Order: sequence, then structure tokens, then C-alpha cells
Amino acid sequence: MPAACCLFAVLGTATLARDDTGGLLPDPALASSEETIEQHAPPSPIVVVVERGDTLMALLTDVGLAPTEVHALAAAIADHLPARALRPGQEIVVAPDPLDPTRARTVEILPDTTRRILATRTEAGTYRATLQETEQVRHLVRAEGEISSSLYEAMAAAEVPPALIMGLIRAFSHAVDFQRDLQPGDRFAVMFERFRDPEGALIQHGQGLYAELRLRDRVLRIWRHAPAGESSDWFDERGESVRRALLRTPLDAARVSSGFGMRRHPILGYSRMHRGVDFAAPTGTPVYAAGDGTVAFAGWRGDYGRTVILRHGGGFSTLYAHLSAIPGSIRPGTRVRQGQVIGRVGSTGLSTGPHLHYEVHRNSVAVNPASIRTLAGRNLQGRELAAFRAERARIDRQFAALAGVAELAAAE
Repeated sequence: MPAACCLFAVLGTATLARDDTGGLLPDPALASSEETIEQHAPPSPIVVVVERGDTLMALLTDVGLAPTEVHALAAAIADHLPARALRPGQEIVVAPDPLDPTRARTVEILPDTTRRILATRTEAGTYRATLQETEQVRHLVRAEGEISSSLYEAMAAAEVPPALIMGLIRAFSHAVDFQRDLQPGDRFAVMFERFRDPEGALIQHGQGLYAELRLRDRVLRIWRHAPAGESSDWFDERGESVRRALLRTPLDAARVSSGFGMRRHPILGYSRMHRGVDFAAPTGTPVYAAGDGTVAFAGWRGDYGRTVILRHGGGFSTLYAHLSAIPGSIRPGTRVRQGQVIGRVGSTGLSTGPHLHYEVHRNSVAVNPASIRTLAGRNLQGRELAAFRAERARIDRQFAALAGVAELAAAE
């Protein structure tokens, strides 16, 4: 008989006292038993979501753990998760000790989708932390389709991950003007990684490996490759990096609302030189660093409103104006990488609506951003070029094998 049934049987046969009105009085023995059960019921786990600026020790203190316990837990967990590796959005699950809530029975941290750190209190009163990793099976995915309105919408409909879509738009933006060159009926194809657990459940998407755009007048192809000792990047068929010295458009899917040159100012009402290009975009749209460089200015700059100025190599600098916000990490002297978010589109300063005003200066003289397309990226040569060609051939074979299949577990 189940335990609950046994308990009910005992209660049914118990002799209960009555009060003066004939009502039943609780059996002291049963009441004591219930109190004992309630006192020893394990407390519910406490789930804490990490926010910006939080530290592990502060969070463990906030849930009521004693200082000695907090230090012991932090020391045990540090072997698997350095203090600075804590990120906003991560969850920490604390299971308090049933007999002393100032101590933890277990503490669980999920740094990402594939790792689980579990710290357990030992009989000796110390903590032992272990790292558990989920097995990942690498799959290759082929997605392709026809473009009817925008490249983003076409790729999203083919289930290409959003982050990869934005990365590809930036990669192709050096060679494609998405407002003029892209036409309905053009096609795209992409091959990227997808990681699943042994049961087939999706864990995460990996990086793109190959992409092509078939326009009416040309075909553009790029391959992912990591030169020896360097991080991976996109390269064209000649082994030339698609990462140019400067981006022509430092934000995604924006419309040019005003070009470079003389124009009638929309607020002042008279003609004057427009030393940059205006991109109309919704407030809050991310603005990217056009190239690797150093922050020369970040703050309020008169009619420009909130502004960031970056200094690049070769005598180039770029200016980004009318921003609604600038990240706290963007300060004079800070190094930035091409594609890093340095601000958000806004309408601060002398502005009629949300847009980015973008300027490129060469030796302190404003130049048309459209003229920077000739600033080529890195060219692979010698052994590096041979290694790229071998990698390109391998990726081409994998892409061909996926024709009509869409997804396959990758043979390493």
C-alpha cells in the first residue's frame, strides 16, 4: 500500500478527544508529528538571474549564505568559472541546507547551453565543484532561397540564424549596395553549423562556413577560413579578406536619406556642404565601428548631438553623429574592432528625425564614404593561400553533398 494510504489508515483509527461542545480536538501526538515533518521539509531552491555588475559572492550573500560559506563556494567554483566570466542572463540555483539556511546544500550555475557547474557541500563542511558538459554533435546545414523583398527576410524564412544573417549582410556590404544591386529573383545560399545533443535536440548554432549571392549580373561567393594563429574571417575566391579597411555603411538595413555634397539644410533653410552621408533608421538601431581603431571622442558635440569619433590607420577617421546612446565602454583611448557596437541611432543635436550622420575623413579632410570601396582587405599569399584553397575545396565538397538534404551530421 502506498505511504499516503497507510497514513490515512492510521488517522482513521485514531482515538480523538472532544471539547465541551462535542467538537474534535487534535491529537497532540499527530500535531507534533506534523510540525516535525514541516520543520524538516527541505526549503525550496532559490533561483537568481545574473544582471550587469553582479558578482558571484554578492549574489550568494544576498540569498542569505554566511560569509564563510560564500568564500568557500567562490573558491570551489573559481576552478571552472573565473569571477569575471559571470554574464548577465546566467542563472544560479542555490539549494539551502534544510537544517541551516545560511549554508548551501548545492549551488548550480549554467554558464551556457553546454556546461553545468555543480558545487556540493561535503560531510567535512567544504565544497567540491564539478563541471558537466553536454555532448555536442556537429551538423552542417544548407539553406537557400529566392529574394523577393530583402535579403534578411529571405534568409530568415529559410531558418538562417539572425546573428549569421547580420554578419553576412556586413560581409557582402563591401561589394553589394543592397538598395540598388539587389533585385527580386536574386538568390542566396548558405552553409552553417548547427549543434545538437545525442537525442537530436538543438543546443546552439555555430558559425557560417560558406555563402553565395546570385545577382543578375554576377555571383559573389565567400568562404570562412582561419589563417594560422588567427581568428576566422570571410575570404573571397582569390583569398582576399572581405573585411575592408572601412565599412561603407556602419549599420544594417538602413536607407540613405541624404548623400555627400552640397544640399539645402532641412532646418537652417540654406545650402551648405554636407560632409557625410545620412542613414535613416529607427531610434535604437545599433551603429557599428566602420573599422578597427581607437576612440578619439565620445560625448556631446554641438549640433552633432551625441557623437563618437574613431581614429583609424592610414590617416583615416570616422564620425558618427545624432546618436541616442553611447555605451559606457566607448571612451577616449579605447580600442574598438570593426563591427563592434559603438552607439545607437537617435535624433540628438540639430536633427529632424532619427538617423545616423556618418563622416569619413582622410588626413582631416571629409571624403565621400562611397569612395572607400577601393581600400582592400588582407590578401593571403604563399602557404596561407594554399591552405585556404584546400579549405575552400573541402567546404565546396560538403556544400555539394548537402544538395537536396538540408542537414547532415558532419563527419569530422
